[in-house]
Amino acid sequence: MSPPENKISPLKQPVTSLWGVGAERAVQLARLEIFTVEDLLLHRPKRYEDRRHFRKIAELTKDEPFTARGTIVALGLKRFRGGQKSIFEIILDDGTARLHCRWWNLPFMQNYFAQGDEVFVFGKLVETKPRTMDHPETEVIEGGEESFIHINRIASIYPLTEGLPQRWLRGTIWRTLEKFENQIAEPKPAPDLKFFPARANAIRMTHFPEELTDVEIARQRLALDEFVALQIEMQSRRKRFEANAKALPCGGDNRLMKPFLARLGFKLTDAQTKVLREIRHDLSGAHPMRRLLQGDVGSGKTAVAACTALMTLESGFNVALMAPTEILAEQHWRNFVRWFEPLGVKIELRTGSRKEEKSEARTAKNEPAPSSHFTLRASHLFIGTHALLTSGFDLPELGLAIIDEQHKFGVAQREQLVRKGNYPHLLVMTATPIPRTLGLTLYGDLDVSVIDEMPGGRGEIKTFVRSTDKLPKVIEFIREKISGGRQAFVVYPRVEDSGAKELKAVTTEFENLQKIFAPFRVGLLYGRLKGPEKETVMADFRANKIRVLLATSLVEVGVDVPNATLLLVENAEMFGLAQLHQLRGRIGRGAHESFCILISDAKNFEARQRLKILEETNDGFKIAEADLKLRGPGELLGREQSGLPKFRFGNLIEDLDLIRRAKALAGQII
Repeated sequence: MSPPENKISPLKQPVTSLWGVGAERAVQLARLEIFTVEDLLLHRPKRYEDRRHFRKIAELTKDEPFTARGTIVALGLKRFRGGQKSIFEIILDDGTARLHCRWWNLPFMQNYFAQGDEVFVFGKLVETKPRTMDHPETEVIEGGEESFIHINRIASIYPLTEGLPQRWLRGTIWRTLEKFENQIAEPKPAPDLKFFPARANAIRMTHFPEELTDVEIARQRLALDEFVALQIEMQSRRKRFEANAKALPCGGDNRLMKPFLARLGFKLTDAQTKVLREIRHDLSGAHPMRRLLQGDVGSGKTAVAACTALMTLESGFNVALMAPTEILAEQHWRNFVRWFEPLGVKIELRTGSRKEEKSEARTAKNEPAPSSHFTLRASHLFIGTHALLTSGFDLPELGLAIIDEQHKFGVAQREQLVRKGNYPHLLVMTATPIPRTLGLTLYGDLDVSVIDEMPGGRGEIKTFVRSTDKLPKVIEFIREKISGGRQAFVVYPRVEDSGAKELKAVTTEFENLQKIFAPFRVGLLYGRLKGPEKETVMADFRANKIRVLLATSLVEVGVDVPNATLLLVENAEMFGLAQLHQLRGRIGRGAHESFCILISDAKNFEARQRLKILEETNDGFKIAEADLKLRGPGELLGREQSGLPKFRFGNLIEDLDLIRRAKALAGQII
């Protein structure tokens, strides 16, 4: 008896297997990431037109976009400037008025229309006398047996690519659904989805809804499928991990922790204590810890990381802490040397510019610098940047990996550090609060702790948005404050002059600021400075020898100078909300009142909204939610960097309830 054939699912077949899809169409569809029959059926419309009802041309206004229908009564192409520029125009008439539709410098548009054609147009009036639309979306109305797919119904309007007509794509999807709808199966394993349509029905409702309300019902069903599939993958991965990975016993015995807390100089907040209880439980458990620690700027994550490291060191294992920038790594190193050296803990710093250098602690004891390949006894803390990941650098007896500002690292880098040991515990930290929808999808394989309380004794931060014409007054205000002994950050979006007159750059403005703030010293800090130069600048700023530090967004993480109470950000609209909030976290770290001043002449509504949110709240979680709504998850995180999956129907801004439901359903299935 011959073995059964392993037949490919009809939905997985290439689009070229469909009638009417030749090589040229396949290339066009590929530009839309449509390669298979299933991809075609899941190509989501961008909007819908109710072609049962139309706005008469005579009733069109400039307020919002509309769909109109009319007959072409005139058309023509006009060239000017020696033929280099052109304008193509059609004039539509629907019996109530005429509508002019224009396309600038797209002469090939004349190939798509003929006098007498009946046309749908969608767009917004740019003029009312005469009524005119520029570059509207269009579709020529044709007769024939398939006309019912396109007119007198709610019609789907799809994202297109050059050369691919709307009508052809809609017709092809109709025919494909007719042929393959009965092949669309429920996902396996199938969750219990009461009150939702079947998957096949949801796909039909997406493309050919009977009412506009069908569209959201269908979207939610298909989004839930996406979220359930992701949650099954994450929960299965976590289950496999726990089945294969035995935890190293890193709960500690408090012999280092007690003297550390006694010497710390401040009492941990209740929120920090609660988080440490969760972490100690993990470090003493059967499975390696995989925990995400969220805490707003200045909430005390570093102290929690220190306590976590001590538990591991007490247990006889080494610890690695990875930070995204040399400045942050070096600041951590200084803090941990101050905290841990009295406890007898050895600390190594490894960054791109300090791979072979001795640590200060070793130099003081005349100990040799480590080679690039070495073995050490336990109770060692390694601090560094990406340099920790280099193949020649070993992390022996690694019990705990801590990643600070984890959103600056890719998922692969996180795994690379963990693989330096044998299933070490992992603590990832972020001062950029993660919206709940992203937390459940992007970090669903991690347990989450939140420090939701700020330490006492911090000065209030006041934020103001000002236009460029107020800059002289702002500068005078900063001069007054630094004359009184305070320090200031000034941040620009560019390192060097890009030629854009409206954008300031640190290297070109440095000389100007030196004159403005004389006799006070101004320092310059940006990414391309060599390591020793950066260290010198930062040391002088911490020592208050530099009163004004001019920098790029490089200082958004890790610069902790309690005497700095002023932040001036020029061209503030060039930064993201979360980034500006991080920058603001550089001030307000001491007891003095602090001032964040954002300079912007932005005309863009979204940019003004972003800055207004910062003026109104210091709550990082509210800011993160607002940033997600304004910019979307792809822009906010960067899909490549974050490992964020691509959702066709899921909405990471609005679908919190669906994501929670998917998590529960996946748990039942697994």
